[in-house]
Amino acid sequence: GRGVKTIIEMVNHTRLDCVMMSATLMRKTLVEAGHHVRYRSAFGARLVSQPAMINVLADLAVESEAATATALRLARAYDEEDNALRRFATAVLKYWICKRATPHAAEALECLGGNGYVEESPMPRLLRDAPLNGIWEGSGNVMALDVLRALARSPEALDAFFAEVDEAAGADPRLDDFTTATRAEFSDLEAIEPRARRVVERMALCLQGSLLVRHAPPAVADAFCAARLAGDAGLHYGTLPPGVDAAAIVARHTPPV
Repeated sequence: GRGVKTIIEMVNHTRLDCVMMSATLMRKTLVEAGHHVRYRSAFGARLVSQPAMINVLADLAVESEAATATALRLARAYDEEDNALRRFATAVLKYWICKRATPHAAEALECLGGNGYVEESPMPRLLRDAPLNGIWEGSGNVMALDVLRALARSPEALDAFFAEVDEAAGADPRLDDFTTATRAEFSDLEAIEPRARRVVERMALCLQGSLLVRHAPPAVADAFCAARLAGDAGLHYGTLPPGVDAAAIVARHTPPV
């Protein structure tokens, strides 16, 4: 009845809140790390000029910008009452962005070294807060299975999701290839539940890649496609591949000294 619909709508809006808070937390931890390395010197040079630190900061910045872009696109879907898009995108982004916030905060804290670990720094509080949004209003498995429920109840919403992704079709072959492979994940729905997290992660990356290719500076979009879609990166932050313009990404996200 109407009461059930009201509760579902409230939960979905709270999940949007979780996505927005996680994206904001990523931005806050990135700013704290960027400020520290701008002024901290080691081995005769500021940390921000050290190649390894540039890679770490750029990787964190790409993650933060991708989270912000998709969180704002999801909020727009709510503003416009685009129910078809938000039906999938809410669960997908609640799963992905909220999970990514914790390792993002941990890596940003590490940029400050011991100064980031002690309680005089804001970083320990941010790191403790980061997992909450991934648990509140649906933990990882709940959100991944919610995508499968949406697929069963509203299969047309999947078309709406990929229609948004396809707004960037043809702009980057890495995104095109990744999107094609992600669509193929839905060819075997009988055995999809064990792959639920894998599928949802790929959907999130498709949407983030599409938005960055369309709206972010080329350096950011290229780094995202190379590391997140083409798989040319390691398992931790700071492993962007050679050839990306990490310095330009860092300059975009950290103010000059």
